[in-house]
Amino acid sequence: MKNIAPLAITMGDASGIGPEIVVKTLAAGDERAVVFGSHAVMSDAARRLDRSLTVRRIDRPQDAWFERGSIEVIEATRLTELPPVGVANAAAGQASFDTVVAAIAAAKAGAVSGIVTAPINKEAMGMAGIGYPGHTEILGHYGGAKRVAMMLANDEIRTVLVTIHTSLRNAIEQADFDAQMSAVRLAHEGGKALGIAAPRVAVAGLNPHAGEGGLFGDEEIHIIRPAIEAARAEGIDASGPWPGDTVYMQARQGRFDVVVAQYHDQGLIPVKYLGLEKGVNITLGLPFVRTSPDHGTAFDIAGQGIADHASLQTALAYAHRLVAAATGINEPESIV
Repeated sequence: MKNIAPLAITMGDASGIGPEIVVKTLAAGDERAVVFGSHAVMSDAARRLDRSLTVRRIDRPQDAWFERGSIEVIEATRLTELPPVGVANAAAGQASFDTVVAAIAAAKAGAVSGIVTAPINKEAMGMAGIGYPGHTEILGHYGGAKRVAMMLANDEIRTVLVTIHTSLRNAIEQADFDAQMSAVRLAHEGGKALGIAAPRVAVAGLNPHAGEGGLFGDEEIHIIRPAIEAARAEGIDASGPWPGDTVYMQARQGRFDVVVAQYHDQGLIPVKYLGLEKGVNITLGLPFVRTSPDHGTAFDIAGQGIADHASLQTALAYAHRLVAAATGINEPESIV
């Protein structure tokens, strides 16, 4: 990986656990990653956890030394003072947004090989007047992607969402033929990026029992099944629609490689139930790699030094492997 640009890690919401888990992840000095955030915030987090750590401010990713005991930060915020810990506030919301936008610009310029994002808080961004509902939408807009999708993955299952951050009522309306095709294609591409040569994509139904032949709804008949057939005509190993309450069980048993979920909770509940420390969020459809831990800002424990950084470590490992597969510098390693 020495010939590949370093990864960018955004610090997340400065009032949450983001800075803490970033420090814990980078403290060993074994990762080729630089922090996009606030030098003051990261220095404060480092002092709280380990006074022997040095937080070094750099101007460009290529200026990083990656020395053990040193964390290198690119100033990407307009913070003038440390925001309060453990509460949503506009200053932290604006700063978290600014760090993501700066990291995206660096990724598009090739200065970093990919982005790993620490958690942000939607309420805090709203307080700052930022209208994006989450990371995925910010990445899609500033990353220049025509369409993006979330893949949530852990050691046992992987899922891609047809619709993301919207109400259930809107999700039903948005889960049209084009949305189905996009999600299935991205699930196929995402599986291949993870080292699966011919991903088996299972598409979950929208209604109970996948509509029960139209008895509980006909979206499966008129929208989802035609999309599956069209995807199969493109050479994608897609099947379904499968009942949403059993398809993940079958995926855990090894029948499917990726499950396409119709809406947010249908896909995220199974992944998160298996443990937040194991899950990682991968954004598909971007011109660069992006991963993140599968949890939020945890304001209730922020600043206490007890946050678990395992999910961020997992996200970083996924990012390294995806970059290696995308660049071809190293042989892609299957992540299972």
